[in-house]
Amino acid sequence: MANTDIGIDLGTSNIRMTMGNKGVVLSEPSVIAYNTRTDRILAVGKEAYEMIGKNPEYIAVVKPISDGVISDDDLAHSMIREFILKVTGHQLLKPRIVICVPSFITEIESRAVVEAARSAGSRQVYLIQEPIAAMIGAGVNISKARGHMIVDIGGGTTDVAIVSMNGVVTSHSIKTAGNTIDRSIIKYIQNKYKLLIGERTAERVKIELCNLYDPSDETTVPVKGRSLLKGLPAQIDFSETELFEAIEDDTFAIMEAIRKVLEDAPPELVGDIYDNGLILTGGGSLLGGLTQLIKRTLGINCNIAKDAINCVAKGTGMAFDKTTTLLDGFEHAPVSQYK
Repeated sequence: MANTDIGIDLGTSNIRMTMGNKGVVLSEPSVIAYNTRTDRILAVGKEAYEMIGKNPEYIAVVKPISDGVISDDDLAHSMIREFILKVTGHQLLKPRIVICVPSFITEIESRAVVEAARSAGSRQVYLIQEPIAAMIGAGVNISKARGHMIVDIGGGTTDVAIVSMNGVVTSHSIKTAGNTIDRSIIKYIQNKYKLLIGERTAERVKIELCNLYDPSDETTVPVKGRSLLKGLPAQIDFSETELFEAIEDDTFAIMEAIRKVLEDAPPELVGDIYDNGLILTGGGSLLGGLTQLIKRTLGINCNIAKDAINCVAKGTGMAFDKTTTLLDGFEHAPVSQYK
């Protein structure tokens, strides 16, 4: 791997980059802020994220990636370019770039991702499917004729796949993930308490309070927002049980996605997965009680990968050493080279 090679995990909520042998060199929110009057880019990443909900009318704060794919080409190109300049020290070295994409991505969406990388000055662009990248980043040897199951819960999508012999045997993606869970929390609190909260507050509640296995009424956190009845600031105490009720449908949508992939898989590989268990990656894997819930619901052992949040980014960077193997090892090419 060359020192200028860049791996990009282009997430809906966060973008992570690896460079050469340095590992993850950038991890920031996938957010860009610009002046609508002058079209000038004001901030990207953490700086732009801090502006959400606090910006004046003439400053737009946008997430140009939605449900795992680019929703605004121009802004995504600008954001990726700014991040690449950050990690290369503002010297465009025409790097090779591997970008991670969801397994269900269309040809048009793939082209948008490739153009974004090209506009940032790359000389060669590869795409790698999320499940493959997550497996590599988790340290799993996927070259053998043995089934391994990955569940990658990101911000915009949950990708479930069974991998064997360097390729995806069966997979399924749903647009139920971290952001969907945040929206469910906002909606629940709004309906039950007539309290309006923002995305950042919902995310904090999710991280601090989530217990999917054995929720309690007694464990609570204070939640502040605006009363829809009075229009004034207000605070409530929100419990683990209420949080579970708010996100129960989303949680079991993820369970059903896992069940579907198991039902579609060859019996021999399902036997391997029963022995190996499944591996959880992505920010959503850290939801409290998720591993126990999966075991109770589906009867499968479940392990959270080491450094689960950065697994996909690490695997994307490590893919440079495996491009030939991955291209030859799976006929539908989980890594695609565009020349």
